[in-house]
Amino acid sequence: MTTTSSSHDSSQPRVVVIGGGLAGLSAALEAADHGAAVTLFERRPRLGGATWSFERNGIWFDNGQHVYMRCCTAYQAFLARIGSADDVTLQRRLDVPVLAPHVRRAAIKRTIGPAPLHLAPSLLTYPHLSLRQRLAAVRAGLALRRLDPHDRDLDQATFGDWLQAHNQDTEAVESFWNLIVLPTVNVNAADVSLKLAARVFVTGLLTEATAADIGWARKPLTALHADAGARALQAAGGEIHSRLAATAVRSASQGLEVHLDGSLRSDVSGAEHDNAQVATADAVVVAVPHDAASDLLPPNTLANQHQLNDLGISPIVNVHLVYDRPVTNLDFFATVGSDAQFVFNRTESAGIDDGRQCLAVSLSAAESYIGMPSADLVTHFKAEIARLLPAAADAEVTESMVTRERSATFMGYPGTDPLRAPCESRLPGVYVAGAWTDTGWPATMEGAVRSGTTAGRLAARHASESASLGR
Repeated sequence: MTTTSSSHDSSQPRVVVIGGGLAGLSAALEAADHGAAVTLFERRPRLGGATWSFERNGIWFDNGQHVYMRCCTAYQAFLARIGSADDVTLQRRLDVPVLAPHVRRAAIKRTIGPAPLHLAPSLLTYPHLSLRQRLAAVRAGLALRRLDPHDRDLDQATFGDWLQAHNQDTEAVESFWNLIVLPTVNVNAADVSLKLAARVFVTGLLTEATAADIGWARKPLTALHADAGARALQAAGGEIHSRLAATAVRSASQGLEVHLDGSLRSDVSGAEHDNAQVATADAVVVAVPHDAASDLLPPNTLANQHQLNDLGISPIVNVHLVYDRPVTNLDFFATVGSDAQFVFNRTESAGIDDGRQCLAVSLSAAESYIGMPSADLVTHFKAEIARLLPAAADAEVTESMVTRERSATFMGYPGTDPLRAPCESRLPGVYVAGAWTDTGWPATMEGAVRSGTTAGRLAARHASESASLGR
């Protein structure tokens, strides 16, 4: 067993971050900005976590569509910190086109009025609901605004039961409420925790009129997050080690030890060396998925640690279709009467400039699609896009790609809120980060960055205090 070497000043407080996703990158940057010597370990050859890209035949494909809203202030600050703020687009005013086969185009958009009245005009003219259903939806929205997203008792009920109690029938749930819940929580509106649904609607739609304006990347996600984040962290003095998997975090006489397995490196290089390594630190941030965190930590380090797997997983599938010509002038649209859910125009971020157009069909809560053969998914959604966009019927698909995130998010069912661990663990100096932790937000980029920023700040403070005491 060897001890990993570091070029850091030995007098600096030492913080180790395990995991190079958005939570890990934001934690590492926050700790470095607070004066810590930061070392980040990532088991994969890349950073970015659940947001990544790859190139095929000169086209960049993201693993899935990741959008944000204007209320996602921590994520926007993260983009600014890593120099990516100019590589995204943010709507001037919320406008979500809603397409359905053989029905006139609708939209969920806001006016210049105050919340919640800013959504009333589009809801009252929404063609996929009857007048009775529209009026009932307005009344339900006003009642929803009175819920407190911090009220943990809301986690005992489903949003579906709450909607039913407020006169929302199945058609209204599928044609309106699910358009908002599915892409934000990755759980069907009928099944999701009322607490998570309240966070989405109260914070995103019903309190501040501008909060739900939508933003998206104009570059591949790897360039937007991983590459820019690595440059920013290295510029701040941080070290990054990929293909180096953490296997355990333990207390030691001189702070904390992170046990590492370097076999992923030797598998690539073929070099013969001692794969068991140890990194020492004054504080550690564990920024890995919930189903991996428990095995890294000593028992009872986290409350309900033995139940973390009960958070479950919810998959996301994306079907990417490259057409030989433009088939829509929309940046994105939601669907009703189609299982295409949301469709995004990814032509710019894909790097296509030869007249073709790349659309990505984003399927949330995708249990029914995750095991389907790629060829079947492509065939099915080519037909669905042709039903929604008449111009696509005669266009040729020149490239296609299916990406799957089998454990994209935790499953936000009722009863999961107590399982979401707080940032500070029971082991002094060890902190956890990730969209699954107790952020109060659904499993989003905003939640990941919020958790990482908090963990990085607390870790740097603890490391500084430990270093000042002589370790």
